[in-house]
Amino acid sequence: MGNTINIGGIEVKPGERRSIDIELPPLYTHTSVTMPVHVINGKKSGPILFVSAAVHGDEINGVEIIRRLINSEKDELDNISGTLIAVPVVNVYGFISQSRYLPDRRDLNRFFPGSEKGTMAARLAHVFIQEIASKCTHGIDLHTAAINRENLPQIRAALNDGSDNGAEIQNMACAFHAPVVINSAKLLDGSMRKAVSNLGIPILLYEAGEALRFNEIAIRAGVKGVINVMRRLKMLADGEHCDIYNKPLVANSSSWVRASQSGILRSLLPLGDQVSKGDLLGIVSDPFGGSEEHILAKRSGIVIGKSNLPLVYEGEALFHIAHFDNPDDIAEAVGAFQETHALPRMR
Repeated sequence: MGNTINIGGIEVKPGERRSIDIELPPLYTHTSVTMPVHVINGKKSGPILFVSAAVHGDEINGVEIIRRLINSEKDELDNISGTLIAVPVVNVYGFISQSRYLPDRRDLNRFFPGSEKGTMAARLAHVFIQEIASKCTHGIDLHTAAINRENLPQIRAALNDGSDNGAEIQNMACAFHAPVVINSAKLLDGSMRKAVSNLGIPILLYEAGEALRFNEIAIRAGVKGVINVMRRLKMLADGEHCDIYNKPLVANSSSWVRASQSGILRSLLPLGDQVSKGDLLGIVSDPFGGSEEHILAKRSGIVIGKSNLPLVYEGEALFHIAHFDNPDDIAEAVGAFQETHALPRMR
């Protein structure tokens, strides 16, 4: 038999679904603000998984992933073991204004675990940790690239976590089935991932697409990935075990290639392309064509992120390259992923 869970002072009993609005500080117009939370509490006991999105208010792919997850998979989710806590919009203030940041220009993802009496960012982070994360056994946080950049669908996780959660993180990352897994063991101070990890909770970060834009492949892969993880955790039927080190997915490092001069960028490669050291990635020219600078790959790898804005300054990050021991196999995996999640052709 499952357990009753309490979110925002509302009890959700085994076998129940509830939509809960957690009260947040109102706008200065006296308009009420709440953080929407959807809870699906299974009749059987099991893991308690949170899935969160829009920690940065302009990262909207995750909002759609959660909408589809709790609606299109309704029949299956009604029979889960454990509990799914879905938070489609964490940074409600930024989401309203279509901004990455909070109204005071702070980045929410630098203020976890927060505090009850701190800044606006710290208070919002505190609410999330206390009302959501601290009650869970696992977590998945959904992100996109920053404004004017785009990310290939990828999982970022601390695969070599020295804690008891290391194996669980590896299995979750493997189960998600993103084309690339970045082994990012160094967690940023103030990030949700670090705060949740410090609670002893295994967590994945899914990065895909760009800010303020829907990317259908990224969304489809995200929905499927969350379902895959739930199967792996035995919250849903047909869970499978897989060993991440038997799959050519893991990158242990990545680096940005930066503009060597200011100007107008002509990008020559799409996301997911394989590059070798010295390959031409793009060309930066001045507006009159008086000078051109070739942007070359400094190491071999796969393009997992890139700038979509042609106007660049010297030193600006342009191409994000992940480095692998087996780039040929990775390129094949990326191609298979894109084919699997491709949109059907209109006739």
